[in-house]
Amino acid sequence: MDVSVEEFVDRLLSDEAYQEPSDSVKVEEVETQMRLPEWFDEKKYNQGRRFFSDFCFAFSMVNVLGLIGVYSVPTILAVLVGSRRSNSPYTAYKRYSSTFMHITTWLKHELKPGTVSWKSLYTVRCRHVQAGRAARLKGKGTVSQRDLAITLFSGFGFAFLKPDKFSIRQIEEGDWEAGIHFWRVIGYMIGLQDMYNICRESIEETREILQRIVDRVFTPCLENVPEYFEHLSHVTVDGLQAINSGLEKSSLLYWTRYIADVPGYIYTEKERIALQDKLRTHLKGKSPDTGVESRAIIEKSAIKGLPDIPSRTLYLHDFNSLETAPAYKALPIIGKYKLAIIYITFAFYSTSIGRVLLNLQYRWTLFIGTYLPYVAMWRYGVKNAFINLFKESPYDNTTPKPNSEYYRTQPPEPWYKFLLALFW
Repeated sequence: MDVSVEEFVDRLLSDEAYQEPSDSVKVEEVETQMRLPEWFDEKKYNQGRRFFSDFCFAFSMVNVLGLIGVYSVPTILAVLVGSRRSNSPYTAYKRYSSTFMHITTWLKHELKPGTVSWKSLYTVRCRHVQAGRAARLKGKGTVSQRDLAITLFSGFGFAFLKPDKFSIRQIEEGDWEAGIHFWRVIGYMIGLQDMYNICRESIEETREILQRIVDRVFTPCLENVPEYFEHLSHVTVDGLQAINSGLEKSSLLYWTRYIADVPGYIYTEKERIALQDKLRTHLKGKSPDTGVESRAIIEKSAIKGLPDIPSRTLYLHDFNSLETAPAYKALPIIGKYKLAIIYITFAFYSTSIGRVLLNLQYRWTLFIGTYLPYVAMWRYGVKNAFINLFKESPYDNTTPKPNSEYYRTQPPEPWYKFLLALFW
């Protein structure tokens, strides 16, 4: 790496990187650009595939949290909303079920010209070119090298920074390096230039880059989300429930902010104590009742376009226990229940038998979602339930709701829906 980590991240998050499109060619010319990078190592790439397959259940959760995190980036959100392909539960189901199935395709099949994996990457790359062109024509931004790199983060970034939270560990020597190589190749194949590729040869440099992206993008953006973040997050979870009924909105939004180190989002006693220590440091001897502005303890967003709203004030006494922490306290009962299930599930996943059983459960869920999506059939009709990787998801004319609609006090769900959410 010929520049320091900070210089690399500065370049990645610059206006220049945002002005650089994901591809400089037309859709019909993309095929001529599809080739393996010179640094491609087939053995290491296949080890990376095996590593992600060995922890497929955990990485599926990472993908969901990463997707929600990406919605907090204003320039990416503008393109997604403007595309009108994921503004309702149905179109979100079609779009993001397809996304997760593309990733599964890359893991299952070798990467060579003519393979289904190659065709999948070609399809994804073409869609980025089309989406970028459409966004520019509508004045909604573009699909840039910068945003492509940030989106790549969503596939693996949180797992590589906090593997213990997902009970991911190295099984064979070099697994982490192989995993980085896998995503570095994927980034290259979908059009990411080497100078902007967040996956480097060294796992240490890569982790430093990922952490700086969290510090300068995800933490501040999730602290002060752009308009329509809540809408896309809600309809996406609603849509994906057709494949995994265990997903729940409030707990996933909390867990995403928690993983991204948004101030005030804690879950363990160690994190509670650490946050109080940080608040005491920033108070600098002032009265605890003074409070600390949440944005005073995080970096300013490197991405423009966030709303200008007052910062939250964090008070020391609010974090005397998890139950009194404002963000956790505001969760509905089902959200707190699902958070506990997530925590317990990954504790079980840390055992060998837990990993085997939960991976099997994930593969079964994916199999049913692919070949017999009965929930989606019931919700959207038999014809609309099936996912075709190589067919673009449909448009919809749903008008996204502003964030304020989701911040209002919501009526309680019927008792039967609450009970259903507890057990299914």
